[in-house]
Amino acid sequence: ITEDGAELLRIISRVGCNVIVAGGTGSGKTTLLNAMTAFIDDGERIVTCEDAAELKIQQSHVIRLETRPPNLEGTGTVTMRDLVINCLRMRPDRIIVGEVRGAEAFDLIQSMNTGHDGSMGTVHANTPREALRRLETMIIAGGLNLTSRGVREMIVGSIDVVIQTKRLRDGRRVISHVTEVVGLEEETIITQDLMRFNIAGSSVTGEIAGAHVGTGINIPRFQDTADYFGEGAKLGIALRNLNNSNSSKLG
Repeated sequence: ITEDGAELLRIISRVGCNVIVAGGTGSGKTTLLNAMTAFIDDGERIVTCEDAAELKIQQSHVIRLETRPPNLEGTGTVTMRDLVINCLRMRPDRIIVGEVRGAEAFDLIQSMNTGHDGSMGTVHANTPREALRRLETMIIAGGLNLTSRGVREMIVGSIDVVIQTKRLRDGRRVISHVTEVVGLEEETIITQDLMRFNIAGSSVTGEIAGAHVGTGINIPRFQDTADYFGEGAKLGIALRNLNNSNSSKLG
């Protein structure tokens, strides 16, 4: 990613946006999530929920929770949903779920919507819109008696940004989209890209040529939050630089 794109991600993490990192297997979701946690203030209380402890969070106030398989008697199982539900009793400032893959999606969305700003998680998906659809599917498949519209309203009210990672065919891993969740229009979740990776072609050796560019949006939905944290001016500069980069590519 470019320096301006990295600054955009730093601000997103710093100001407490609720983030879903989406991508395919081996695209760098957990690596990116781990990098973004570096920008969380050291005074915040972080609770992580993982199947295996992969996150290496450097802050001083971290509680690490891991799932547990059943013992020989078939008892003692601790699921991801158990971890997310119980971590709400630990007064977390931020909840970080290593990978959202089941009914715990509902509890993570609920926690994002009830004061745990800056929570994060990863989802297997190939596009930001597909990531939101997968979250909806996981919540409904969890057996909860909720309508599709009700689930979408929860998602829109909880998630601020979807960051899409992608592994290119030349082996490089890039951040292909930084997408903001804007709102709900009838039955459709409305999103807008703040930045994306445009592929220009490939060389004779198979290397992919491309660039990170802005989409023309200078004031994102979380601008007021960035202003509150004193990051509003830096956010504006980063977006303007990305948009100017797009203009130069078009020119």
